[in-house]
Amino acid sequence: MSSIQDKFPRALWVRLFIYIALGHVFGGFLYLLFEVGANSAK
Repeated sequence: MSSIQDKFPRALWVRLFIYIALGHVFGGFLYLLFEVGANSAK
């Protein structure tokens, strides 16, 4: 039985990791914007 890493090339895993990391950074940035906006509106 082959592992999952044998089915996908290494570049795909690197790209997937980068997309997930950038997605989390972008989501955190949006969350920070909404938090600052909510606190400044009070």
